[in-house]
Amino acid sequence: MSATCKMSKYKRDWAHLTVNHVICLCKLLYIYSAALPFLRAKKTTGLFQRFNQSAMEKTSKESNSRFRVLMFPWLAHGHISPFLELSKRLAKNNFQIYFCSTEINLSFIKKDRNLEEYFSNQSMKLVQLDLPHFPELPRHYHTTKNLPSHLNQTLHHAFNLGKTNFQNILNTLKPDLLIYDMFQPWASELASLIHVPSVLFLVTGAASWSWVYFHHLAFNKGFPGVNETSYPFPAIFLRDYEIKKMAAVVEEFKKKIPEEALLDLSPTKSFEVSSDIVLMKSRREIEGKYIDHLSSCCKRKMIAVGPLAELKHDDAKEGELEEADSHLIEFLNGRDESSVVYFSFGSETFLSREEREEMAYGLELSNANFIWVVRFPVGHAIALEEALPQGFLERVKERGVVLDGWAPQAKILEHPSTGGFVSHCGWSSFIESIYYGVPLLALPMLYDQPWNARLAVEIGVGTEILKDENGQIKREEVAKVIKQVVVEKKELGELLIQNAKELSHKFREGGEEELHEAVDKLRSLCSKNKWQE
Repeated sequence: MSATCKMSKYKRDWAHLTVNHVICLCKLLYIYSAALPFLRAKKTTGLFQRFNQSAMEKTSKESNSRFRVLMFPWLAHGHISPFLELSKRLAKNNFQIYFCSTEINLSFIKKDRNLEEYFSNQSMKLVQLDLPHFPELPRHYHTTKNLPSHLNQTLHHAFNLGKTNFQNILNTLKPDLLIYDMFQPWASELASLIHVPSVLFLVTGAASWSWVYFHHLAFNKGFPGVNETSYPFPAIFLRDYEIKKMAAVVEEFKKKIPEEALLDLSPTKSFEVSSDIVLMKSRREIEGKYIDHLSSCCKRKMIAVGPLAELKHDDAKEGELEEADSHLIEFLNGRDESSVVYFSFGSETFLSREEREEMAYGLELSNANFIWVVRFPVGHAIALEEALPQGFLERVKERGVVLDGWAPQAKILEHPSTGGFVSHCGWSSFIESIYYGVPLLALPMLYDQPWNARLAVEIGVGTEILKDENGQIKREEVAKVIKQVVVEKKELGELLIQNAKELSHKFREGGEEELHEAVDKLRSLCSKNKWQE
């Protein structure tokens, strides 16, 4: 059945379960599907702002020249990181930032050397959100980092039940503006109770959201005269096996989350309660038409604020970074330009044994130089020798490096020897590949990744490693695509490399006007609220 044909039974089943699915998607990155029915508190020191009477008195003495913005991301690194980057840019534009998250996440943020300037001049302060106690969810699990998969739903439930504590924060701080994430429209509703405007900030792309929102409206008759087959951009679609896989995930998740919680976490609801505008981690250069289309769907002005990636070398202990640099840079320096393929599937996507084997044999067949980052779920790590086919590491030792769990991704991607990035196409990886001008060899797994992969193909900076009709990775296809792009560099490979470098140049240019537009809009919202008070 064609991907653009009339919705199959699976599509309709998925449509009705989308809200549930969206909750699952917090594990990365990021969009996700349409809303239903479619598709506590330890006292800390230093940087942690305690919200008691003395804190409130201190807040009231803040300079009136700066608007106070409360940033409230979901508890995943892939969400916290762009929220921090946006916070830094707003702080440089004379906003006073209060950054709200759980104790464990704040402990990591506190150690970030790139934030020392903002903590030192107090333009950014940390606000601790306490979640209700669950015996199986201790404080160190109040984050998605290293969270066992069976506790994902529990974390969502605890986060949702943290409304009362968040309301206390709002009532005490009384910010001029709230910037919130897609998983907590309730935060915006709580802010409205005390007449604080709020703005949704999406850390994922517009193409996927455009598809999702359109189909939600079509299914619910939000667009008269249109149906689910009339989405205006045929390059963005889902394959049948992707729909089946998503539907299965949603069905399983549906059993574990109360219906009322799912409704409260509806992603389209997050759009509906946003004040006038929605901010996006994106650039018009790569998905302008999708930004405009999404704006027409949600009836909000969409403002792209740039990639908002740190776009510096990955943070790690200095010794670890130097050791990794020494080993990997030596390897890359010894290879020809654009002759190394880099494999990484993000921090929360894990290949099965069968998938690892197909990838390994595909690499062997391609004869390409490579760097491969292999990750395992918490509590399920095994030695690389056991995780990969017997003898594989020995056979490829002259042309490949296999790393367990971590790699300095930015350093690898910016090296001229890197000629391809085999990626799951999470939005952050997608943005980094464009920034560094490295073609994407897309192998999407779930969530927003299939749409991102199709966008990479459409704008000419990537090609897709196709799976079979059951969604299984095949070594022959892995080898074929790597050969085309990185080894032989004929036709497709040359074109992708050229396009990637050209778009990288455009991507690095300008972009400040988009941020300035966002800053002006946010100031306007804050000023309007002040005037109404």
